[in-house]
Amino acid sequence: MAKSKISIKPKKKSSGFWDTIRTVAYAVIAAMIVRTVALEPFNIPSGSMKPTLLVGDYLFVSKYAYGYSKYSLPWGIDLFSGRLFGSEPERGDVAVFKLPRDNETDYIKRIVGLPGDRIQLKHGLIYVNDVAIERRQIKNFSETDLYGRTSSIPQYVETLPGGAEHHTLDSNPNSNLDNTPVYKVPEGHYFAMGDNRDNSLDSRLDNSYSGVGFIPAENLIGRAEFIFYSTNGAAEIWEIWKWGKATRVERLFDAVD
Repeated sequence: MAKSKISIKPKKKSSGFWDTIRTVAYAVIAAMIVRTVALEPFNIPSGSMKPTLLVGDYLFVSKYAYGYSKYSLPWGIDLFSGRLFGSEPERGDVAVFKLPRDNETDYIKRIVGLPGDRIQLKHGLIYVNDVAIERRQIKNFSETDLYGRTSSIPQYVETLPGGAEHHTLDSNPNSNLDNTPVYKVPEGHYFAMGDNRDNSLDSRLDNSYSGVGFIPAENLIGRAEFIFYSTNGAAEIWEIWKWGKATRVERLFDAVD
């Protein structure tokens, strides 16, 4: 009796190349989802928020804090208007938003005025609805640049209505923006300022004059939560051997208040 031959074909091995492509694609999609609905990293390129945030700080911003607008989506895809699952910022929040002038540039400032508020500065002091906020002077803010030069700037603690406290700098007590007209914040908008008061383009300047103006609620990206890394700029990205000295260890994982 003839024996039947059983032919066993070897299984094709899955392509390592396509497995890698799939893994990378899944990682990119997961990262985009996290950036869209949860946390997005931002870095601080200027000193307008000193002493709260320094140049070289890297922080996470909660995208869910104020709900979602089209600016929450990658590349600002215009799928809808307004905000979904929206909630109101609180006075004193440090918020990231799209600059109203171009709806593209990311800015970070502190929310000082809410819809319907009247905001004014007199001799560097903020008045909210005709009432001066509490401000007390503390030890000067000192910093040393990469060339070893040290500066000392008058520093204050401000207490906004509602009790939120934060530090501000006043390097020039007679600057042009220490005395302003009254700003009436429109409904659906916010008034924001930098903590480095004499070195900040913010809502005190109309957006037609290289300022910010009032911030539409739709332009809000999220609330700054905590610093996950900070560098003093003494090391380039490729200078791994310098990272230790360049890292501001004392700022790592600091909450943004």
